[in-house]
Amino acid sequence: MEELHDVQLTEIKPLLTTLLFFFSQEHDVETAHGVLHVTMRGVAKSNRPTVLTFHDIGLNHKSCFNSLFNYEDMQEVTQHFSVVHVDAPGQQENAAVFPTGYQYPTMDELAEMLPSVLTQLQVKSVIGIGVGAGANVLTRLALNEPSLVEGLVLINVDPCAKGWMDWAASKLSGWTSNLVDIIMGHHFSTDELAENKELIQTYRLHVSQDIPQENLAMFYNSYDSRTELEMERPVPGLNENTVVTLRCPALLVVGDTSPAVDAVVECNSRLNPTKTTLLKMADCGGLPQVVQPGKLTEAFKYFVQGMGYMPAVGMTRLVRSRTHSASSVGSADGSQRRGTSQTQPKGDNLISCEQTPPPFSITEMTA
Repeated sequence: MEELHDVQLTEIKPLLTTLLFFFSQEHDVETAHGVLHVTMRGVAKSNRPTVLTFHDIGLNHKSCFNSLFNYEDMQEVTQHFSVVHVDAPGQQENAAVFPTGYQYPTMDELAEMLPSVLTQLQVKSVIGIGVGAGANVLTRLALNEPSLVEGLVLINVDPCAKGWMDWAASKLSGWTSNLVDIIMGHHFSTDELAENKELIQTYRLHVSQDIPQENLAMFYNSYDSRTELEMERPVPGLNENTVVTLRCPALLVVGDTSPAVDAVVECNSRLNPTKTTLLKMADCGGLPQVVQPGKLTEAFKYFVQGMGYMPAVGMTRLVRSRTHSASSVGSADGSQRRGTSQTQPKGDNLISCEQTPPPFSITEMTA
């Protein structure tokens, strides 16, 4: 049996520029709602989808996804799939400040821009990886164009419109905080802000210096003004074919100390449990793709294998165990079970990633 090795979870590996970006091409694509800057790695394959990424507010595709896509084990994935990284308007490196009067796209309009991009790049279908605002945009894309999206990995996704209490809290924080502080609070928990000083300083400098603040404010306001994601969990035997929800497999990811935990659990409660998995990462905060790229890479491999891709890929760091209660209900395979835990949120298909030996154990429970 192959020996298991610990993974250094907080290490952000250096850029593998020569290997990773030799076949990259950048494009500025005109759409009905403006221009999108995209970076494509590899060439779209006719027999498999392209991985499509969309970042969160305060980030661009590099600061959001480089730690994941530069991770050594992720190279096995990128050998099988082309990748398209989308930068929200005005958030890419060296972006120009928008002119006075520029109308920033809404979340719905950002989603509507993506099919034009994929058509120009000759991409026929995608597996989306989105974080925060980007996860919200990709969910809207999947709801609008279900035949285009084969699967979704949604990190820190919030399906809700901003409620009155959120509005009041943001107004209060806005009186005492600047935009950078508000965005840092969106990404990181209070404990992370106090304890993980090196990571926090890196991202605070990025948010404050690398993106034009006028552009950043527009993207933030667009996300802050988002509408509800109108989704509803289907009832077996009643409305599976008529209810509005995601039709594709979905992997929901959140760190156990992330500010987004409640929002992700709420999203899970609106999706089909036979097609949805909630992955809760232990000892992880608001940016799991940055601080735990190894765990996320392994989870992504399992996800695409479940979709029928990469069947021969080995899983060297994962040990899976399943915990079920004796209570049983009907499911797609006739044997789905429902378990309970005092710490488990509502919703089915919770997976928790522990840091205890073995170095990566997954416990799957169904609520």
